[in-house]
Amino acid sequence: MAPHRLCETQDLDRAIQKLSITDIPEAVEYTFGKNREEQMDVEDIVVAISNSRVRITDHADEEAVDDHLTFDEIYFSVMHGEIVEDYPNDKPYPSCLIMGKNFAGAPIHSVWAYNADNEWAVMITVYRPDPARWIDWKVRVKK
Repeated sequence: MAPHRLCETQDLDRAIQKLSITDIPEAVEYTFGKNREEQMDVEDIVVAISNSRVRITDHADEEAVDDHLTFDEIYFSVMHGEIVEDYPNDKPYPSCLIMGKNFAGAPIHSVWAYNADNEWAVMITVYRPDPARWIDWKVRVKK
């Protein structure tokens, strides 16, 4: 199943809300997520990817093209990656920055939102991290 792309002109909140209400047959009720203060688990994103429950924003799609990244290598990096920054108060769903490596061992950063109610993940952005801005690809260099 091909990933679902979100329209660039839509606000992410509205896009995810619409996704939750109308685009997923098993979604019965829309809520703004439970347990918002809990940290995300990379395994939730991995399971969503494995079950083709992924939406990709136009921004993430464009960044992937710009950095010559394939979805296979992005998904591989998540499946073998770790959460390096957690954003539990993001709306409408918590999100996180995942650092992983592609098949050749090159680092990839991707930001994901996750709806625990319907178990769908949204790739918000993806990029090859700048070594001047990261320590071991996991810690931001302080300015």
